Amino acid sequence: MQKSVKKVVLAYSGGLDTSIILKWLGDNYGCEVVTFTADIGQNEDLAPIKDKALKLGIKPENIFIEDLREEFVKEYVFPMFRANAVYEGEYLLGTSIARPLIAKKMVEIAQKTGADAVSHGATGKGNDQVRFELGAYALKPDIKVIAPWREWDLNSREKLLAYAEKHGIDITKKPGKSPYSMDANLLHISYEGLVLEDPNHAPEDDMWRWTTDPKNAPDESEIIEIEYANGDPIALNGKKLKAHEILHELNNLGARHGIGRLDLVENRYVGMKSRGCYETPGGTILLKAHRAIESLTLDRGAAHLKDELMPKYAELIYNGFWFSPERIMLQSLIDKSQECVNGVVRIELYKGNVIVRGRESKDSLFNVEFSTFEEDAVFNQKDADGFIKLNALRFIIAGKSGRKF
Repeated sequence: MQKSVKKVVLAYSGGLDTSIILKWLGDNYGCEVVTFTADIGQNEDLAPIKDKALKLGIKPENIFIEDLREEFVKEYVFPMFRANAVYEGEYLLGTSIARPLIAKKMVEIAQKTGADAVSHGATGKGNDQVRFELGAYALKPDIKVIAPWREWDLNSREKLLAYAEKHGIDITKKPGKSPYSMDANLLHISYEGLVLEDPNHAPEDDMWRWTTDPKNAPDESEIIEIEYANGDPIALNGKKLKAHEILHELNNLGARHGIGRLDLVENRYVGMKSRGCYETPGGTILLKAHRAIESLTLDRGAAHLKDELMPKYAELIYNGFWFSPERIMLQSLIDKSQECVNGVVRIELYKGNVIVRGRESKDSLFNVEFSTFEEDAVFNQKDADGFIKLNALRFIIAGKSGRKF
C-alpha cells in the first residue's frame, strides 16, 4: 500500500465508519490525521466528537469543528432553490447539495495545515464518493484522495465491529439512534437500508424522525408569509432573519404539519437504482413559495427557459459537478432571472399540504386590464385570428396535399 502521504484531512462524523478510518489511516499510511466535522444543521451535539477524536490520538490542534449553517443555506441551498432544482421529478437534493461545501472546507483545512491528502467514508457504491472527490479535485488539482472503502477488506458490519473491538475504538450505541443509514442537515434527513432495500416494503411508521404523520397533524391549518428579494427568502411573517434561521423555522412549521415526506427509488450516478426515504419540510415549502412568486414576476420566456434548464442543473448537483464551469454558467443565467423576483407569498400548511393563498410584488407582470374576463379597452380579441392562422398554415398546406401526420 502507498505510504507517501504525510498528513490527511478526514471528513469525520464520529460514527463507526469514520472512527475506524481514523485509526486505519494511521496504520496503513503512517500519516498524521486531521479531523474535520461540519455543523450544517444536523441537530447533533458535536462536543463528544471532539472528545472521541482526542481519545483516538488526534492532536487538539488537528481537530476542526466548524459551524457552516449560514454558509450552507445562503451559498448552496438558496442558489439551488433559485433554480427550483428537483432531481428526477421529486428529490430536493438534500444530501447532494451539502457535499461540495464539505469538500471545499476539507481542501481549505488541508491548505491551512499543510496536509497533502483528504479522506472520506463514502462507499464505492454511492454517489457521495463522486461528490467529495470532484469537489476536491476542482479546488485543488494536486490533492490526493484516500477512499478506504475502495481499498480495505472491511466490507461488512461484522468486520468493522471486529476491527473496532481489536483496536479499542468506542462503538457505544447512542440512545434512540436509528438503525437506518442516515444523513441529516438543515435541508433534510434521509434513510436507507434495512427494510427499505425492498422497494415494495412500506417505511415503518417509527422510522420518521422529523415530521408528524400527516394523519396526526393539527386539524387547524396555519398561514405564513414569506418575503423574497432577488429570488431568496429574506423574512418570515414580517420578521427579517438570516438564511439558516429561515430554513430552520420553516422546517419546524413544515414538520408540525406533516410536510415533506418522500419515498423514492432514484438512479444513482454509479448506475444502480437506490431506494431512500426523505424528510424535507422547509425545502418543500420553499419550492412551492418560490414558484409562486416567480409565476407573478418572471417573463414567460425566461420562466420556460428556466424550466428547460432545471433538470440539467439538478443533475449536475446530484452528480457532484457543483464547481464545474457549466454549473457556474447556469447559475449566472438563473441568478440574472431573479433580479425581479421580489415580493411576498402567503402559504397555508395543512396535513402534509402546502397551499398558495396569495402573492404580491411591486415587480408583478400580472396586468388585470389585459387578463380580465370582463369588458376591457386594451385587448383587441380579433388580433388572435392572425396568429392562429399563421401557426396553422403548415397544417393547412399539408392537409391540402393529402399528407397524414
